[in-house]
Amino acid sequence: MRILLWHVHGSWTTSFVHGHHDYVLPLVPGRGLDGRGRAETYPWPARAREVPWDRLRDEPIDVVVYQRPHELDLAREWLGRDLPGVYVEHNTPAGDVPRTRHPLAGRSDLTLVHVTHFNELFWDNGRAPTRVIEHGVVDPGHLYTGELPRAGVVVNEPVRRTRVAGTDLLPRFAAKVPLDLFGMKVEGLPYGTYEDLPQARMHAELARRRVYLHPYRWTSLGLALIEAMTLGMPVVALATTEAVEAVPPEAGVLSTRVETLAGALEEFAADPERAAQTGKAARAAALARYGLGRFLEDWDRLLEEV
Repeated sequence: MRILLWHVHGSWTTSFVHGHHDYVLPLVPGRGLDGRGRAETYPWPARAREVPWDRLRDEPIDVVVYQRPHELDLAREWLGRDLPGVYVEHNTPAGDVPRTRHPLAGRSDLTLVHVTHFNELFWDNGRAPTRVIEHGVVDPGHLYTGELPRAGVVVNEPVRRTRVAGTDLLPRFAAKVPLDLFGMKVEGLPYGTYEDLPQARMHAELARRRVYLHPYRWTSLGLALIEAMTLGMPVVALATTEAVEAVPPEAGVLSTRVETLAGALEEFAADPERAAQTGKAARAAALARYGLGRFLEDWDRLLEEV
């Protein structure tokens, strides 16, 4: 199939474009949010093509994968015709969560795809038909060395997303184990920082850290968490949203008590052998549930239906 989608979430799109289809990504001048084209820090196959927005009418598109409400209007304007489509919801609801109605809740003509069962449960989906297609990741390989007795954290825009990302909790963790932050807009924070590294380099650097810390209070399910597990890293995470499903007991420590999590970081940092064994279990769990093959097969089935 020929699929139109916007480059919104780099990690998720990386997995999606590894399927057996042709992927068309809009490009606008300046690579703004409505047309970023191909990724610059992720390895994407050649079948993922960027096409200037004003040439999309000439593209033989079969289906559209929407990820933001206004993309429905963009597609109609840029393509000049209506096409079958699905809508992917990456995020947890915000605001008055028990009553948060999804923007597509009043429609029954588009399948609303949630990336976690938690999201499908917590959004008010209204009349929209829903499907859950859990994440899948490209396996980076078992790169873990754990040679540095430090904790790795991956978070984009940690200052803006302070409470959501748990950035306000980091000083309490750093009092026990030195922290290294990877992501966008991390420079200037009082930890080791690695600004927006290419994915392969980030994975290699992250795997040198003894343990992975996932401090998010409210997020769908960070793909960085799954990627860290596939690297072979033991995980310490807040027991919130979908993390409780993604991380089995043998793969790390989950809790809503900061003291428990800080203690777990300290214990992993002090025990390389236990950290390595826990990391092996984490990798096995991640590959079993979030393998790329299952993810692409789930998407193929839905796209064929549409």
